[in-house]
Amino acid sequence: MTPSKNRGFATGPWKTAGLVFLLGAAVFAAPLRAQAGPTITIRMFDGRTAEPLTPSNLLVRIDHQDEIRNESLHIGDDGVGQITVPASATFFSVQGTFDNSMEIYFNCDAGMQKNAATLHWYSIAEILSTGVIAPNECYKGKYERNPRVNAKPGEFDFFVRKASVTSQFLK
Repeated sequence: MTPSKNRGFATGPWKTAGLVFLLGAAVFAAPLRAQAGPTITIRMFDGRTAEPLTPSNLLVRIDHQDEIRNESLHIGDDGVGQITVPASATFFSVQGTFDNSMEIYFNCDAGMQKNAATLHWYSIAEILSTGVIAPNECYKGKYERNPRVNAKPGEFDFFVRKASVTSQFLK
């Protein structure tokens, strides 16, 4: 028997099938990369003290959809979130969670509304151009404190309270 000269990968039909597979994967992956849009920095603060909070998770919604879009979300040890939103996205809403994501904070931008669980939507274009600090309506404005640092382009800051505390001032 003579030794085989084929010392590399498969030849013949298997090699062709492998190349077709790799080419197909590249074709399907290209539109996914092209759809990736800008990155938004998310910071969450206590509605009463304005101290930064570290959430268990952030629930990000895009364009008035109920679906949570956390595929590209990363939360650092300091609680600051970074999310890449789709290039076609125009509006953004976010909530924070605690107790290992079992409980959702109430956002203080809905503090004075009858239904404090109402989601508020923010323009992604505005967040990217100037940055946005959501209103802090917790405690009917009596203890409102804003972070001393203004939001920078690409940053979204919002205020929250735990449900047990929030429900006291909504009565």
